[in-house]
Amino acid sequence: MADVVVVGAGLAGLAAAVAAAETGARVVICEKQPEIGGSTVLSAGLSAFAGTEEQATEGVADDAELLRRDLLETGQHRNDPALVDTYCAEQLTTYRWLRGMGIAYGEVHAASGQSVPRSHPTDTRVLVRTLLDRALERGADFLPETRVRRLLVEDGGVVGVVTDGGKLAARAVVLASGGFSRSPELLARFAPQMERALRGGGAGSTGDGMLMAWKAGAGVTDTPYIKGTFGIHPEPGGAEGGTGILAVYKGAIAVNGDGRRFIDESLPYKVIGDACLAQDGGIAHQIFDAGVMAHSDPSVPIYDFAARLDNGLLLQADTLDELAKQLDIPAEALTATVTEYNTAIEQGTPDPLGRRTLSGGVGRPTPIATAPFYAHPSTTVVLATYCGLTIDPHARVLDVYGEVIPGLYAAGEITGGLHGAGYVTGTSIGKAAIFGRIAGLSASEEAKSA
Repeated sequence: MADVVVVGAGLAGLAAAVAAAETGARVVICEKQPEIGGSTVLSAGLSAFAGTEEQATEGVADDAELLRRDLLETGQHRNDPALVDTYCAEQLTTYRWLRGMGIAYGEVHAASGQSVPRSHPTDTRVLVRTLLDRALERGADFLPETRVRRLLVEDGGVVGVVTDGGKLAARAVVLASGGFSRSPELLARFAPQMERALRGGGAGSTGDGMLMAWKAGAGVTDTPYIKGTFGIHPEPGGAEGGTGILAVYKGAIAVNGDGRRFIDESLPYKVIGDACLAQDGGIAHQIFDAGVMAHSDPSVPIYDFAARLDNGLLLQADTLDELAKQLDIPAEALTATVTEYNTAIEQGTPDPLGRRTLSGGVGRPTPIATAPFYAHPSTTVVLATYCGLTIDPHARVLDVYGEVIPGLYAAGEITGGLHGAGYVTGTSIGKAAIFGRIAGLSASEEAKSA
């Protein structure tokens, strides 16, 4: 019998496995895919931490209280305050825990929902590999290509799992199997508004864990707030890597097929994603110039504009008229849109769509005026579902009456409650690490007391 079975080997599951194994628990990790990483390795690799050494080095003043305010305001106060408080209270401890394992973070960036720059980039493949190695060093067993089909439930509590290979008894189970962005059935049930969006996320994100827990009586929350992510190329293929770009947060504007802006580009990219889907064909174009291109950063996929140019996903022209012809949009309209945007900036008059910053509360827009000019055709993709099982601050899964289901824990994308009605960049990776660690420690404690 295992002390703790962890279902899923993305960031949340591996963080749980390490945390539990470090306490001496006997841990088994089940991963249905042949490789680790799940949606974690497909993300931009940004973690939202506040009060870090990287921020101090860059002169960014940030703390847990400001982070808390951003989470609640961006989530329109639909978040579970207890989970928000836990995230904020545990985020620095988790950050230091990861750094203690050798995880390195690069230059901090500003992004959606952030009052100050707090997106900490890291190599996600190195991150998950480091965590798996640490778990194995602490005695955990790793079972790749092992699909968990059901939870074993006795007397209302979870006592193990059923895999394709048979039953696996455990004193506690941590579900960290991701969301359901790859499940057409669940998306049709919970997010019909995403019908026109592309599908992304890890290949294993089919909602298995949520359905298992649901059958065991678990509650589900935040399903009305499923949104797509703006910035993905309509025909990404393999060149883009599935992340898209957000040139709008470095100074680009977004225009529709008529060559007109349709939204304040500093808003969260989930909001922009909804607005993009409402445009003709569900397509928009990020328009920018050489000044924005100069901010390309190869360490952050969503800001690696130069790579998109190299792989043919960016259009380039010496004039806006030429760029419009390549996009097959009205040249006069695009030129008028850019001129209106630039004039408002230069004269200090209000932006017609309300834009005042580059992203969140950070940065000031600059004119799009320096050739060459660039365009990135963009649409919306469901990369993650940001909703799921109800949990408490100890990562214990709660049933439909709000009562703890003994022996069952959850962390990562499979859980709801933290984000509410909006999304702060970096809090998906952040919550995976934070609540994964909490789930592992809590599950281990319950296993030892059994």
